[in-house]
Amino acid sequence: MDNALLTTDIKEQRTMKILGYLAMVALAVVVPCFAQFKLTPEQQSWVDQTLAQMTLEEKIGQVMFPVTSGAFTNVDSDEFQKIKDNIQKYHVGGYHIEGYSGGNPVSGAFLVSRMQQLAKLPLLITADFEGGAGYQFAGATRFPRGMAIGATGVVQYAYDAASFTAREAKAMGISVNFYPVVDVNNNPQNPIINIRSFGENPTAVGDFGQAYIKGTQDNGIIATAKHFPGHGDTSVDSHLELPVINFDRARLNLIELPPFQAAIKAGADAVMTAHIDLPQFEKTPGLPASLSPAITTGLLRHDLDFRGLVFTDALVMHAITTHFGAEQAVVKAIQAGADVALEPADVPKAFAALREAVAKGDLTVERLDQSVRRLLSAKAWEGLNAQRTPDLNQVDTLVGTRAAQQKSDEIMEHALTLVKDERNAIPLRVDPGEQVLLLNFTDTENAEYSATSGLTFRAEFMERHPKTLFAQVGPMISRNEADLIRQLADVTRTVVVSCSIRIASYKGSLGLSESQQNLLQSIAHHDGPFVFALFGSPYLLNYVPELPSYALAFEFYPGAEAAMVRALFGEIPFQGKLPVTVGTFPVGFKLTK
Repeated sequence: MDNALLTTDIKEQRTMKILGYLAMVALAVVVPCFAQFKLTPEQQSWVDQTLAQMTLEEKIGQVMFPVTSGAFTNVDSDEFQKIKDNIQKYHVGGYHIEGYSGGNPVSGAFLVSRMQQLAKLPLLITADFEGGAGYQFAGATRFPRGMAIGATGVVQYAYDAASFTAREAKAMGISVNFYPVVDVNNNPQNPIINIRSFGENPTAVGDFGQAYIKGTQDNGIIATAKHFPGHGDTSVDSHLELPVINFDRARLNLIELPPFQAAIKAGADAVMTAHIDLPQFEKTPGLPASLSPAITTGLLRHDLDFRGLVFTDALVMHAITTHFGAEQAVVKAIQAGADVALEPADVPKAFAALREAVAKGDLTVERLDQSVRRLLSAKAWEGLNAQRTPDLNQVDTLVGTRAAQQKSDEIMEHALTLVKDERNAIPLRVDPGEQVLLLNFTDTENAEYSATSGLTFRAEFMERHPKTLFAQVGPMISRNEADLIRQLADVTRTVVVSCSIRIASYKGSLGLSESQQNLLQSIAHHDGPFVFALFGSPYLLNYVPELPSYALAFEFYPGAEAAMVRALFGEIPFQGKLPVTVGTFPVGFKLTK
């Protein structure tokens, strides 16, 4: 044989071997993307067969999850008809349930059951149970959120809170909890992450996040690490506008990414991307992480090797709607690598836009199939292919149990942190005949919140000391009202202040008004015993450093207020320690009495 031909033949054989090797490598890269969920052979068969039988329209619908209230909904109502159309006409793959507007565990579970009965394929139901199921649905158990759990210093508490929350979620037919927040809250002015985070130390945030993920998924619910690649160092609420994070990879590797890497290592089944602009990663001006291929696919999928579900943050937030239409946002999200476009502003328009993108070749069927396969795998892992509706007869036995409430109370009591008590006013020692001045500062004039903030604190306090003069101090307090309060403080031996600074979407601000802050600064110089208890954001001391007393709950719900009163009267000890820097007090500080 001619040597030239022999050399050519050998080259061809080597080339074929190399191509075969590359094919194996490519397969090894692609296949694990669908190996996040450990399925039985029967479940895997269901996924394969279902995907093979789906129409293009059904695949398109799967990547959209609209939102609805978990309140009672009549089947003849316009809202239910919209739900029916979204499920049957537009084939949505899941639904996000909110309970803010009057929902309870039974109404939520009943609606989930109705929706599942409408669907050809089982729906993946999601919820924001950041503070337990009771954070959304009255009657379920309200647990402290991340920063309070972080203040306990007990990682097991994250696992416990997640476990109880997952059991209650499952009883209601909910499969995905959009928690934990693993953002590192190292910006005191952050108006939207703040107490939702476990703290400012990346390692601690990662440890608590891992425990919460394991507690959730050990109990059959998908946990979601959010908001990738890190929303903690911002002073802008992305519900209102697009925050800009102008950090390079070295900075992200040091602060923002370690908790997400820990979450992925712990087996987090889902990650939620953030509506934040990272110009050093995404070169398209104003394109947020949630719509960025460089971040969603490049950084999250490839660099961090995440193989689970990727949800965008809600696409109705102003950071998206101000810059992208209902159609464009959803298409860009799926193109970027997200599996679910969460809360699209307009489902019919988004559906049409996705279908057009596929027809034009801007979105391939193969890319769509990747997300649909992950979604079907998640549904199979949840067992929805076999049983998709919740057992309504078990809701009142599994949700809001005594054991869950006891654990919640235990965590909250261990979170209470004493930072300052310069006048040794704690524990409170007040003669029964002595009048106490109790002031309640609220950060809003909104009647819905101002009427309830501090209400439990007041009731619990006056139960222990009935001879108490109470005054409410809102943001719009007049000069005359402020002067009157100063006069009352001057003639009262003991002054107690409860203060609520809430973290809420679309609020846009963080802290007290100038008039409130001026009043607080003046009464901080009160000569007698002075006690200051803060609910919500812990950072007020940065602006009013002269406060002689500073006790923190890192939460602002009734259970936190009741626990604080018990601690102020010495019925329970202050056991928490700072998970964030407050004023001149470092992470880990606590005042031991």
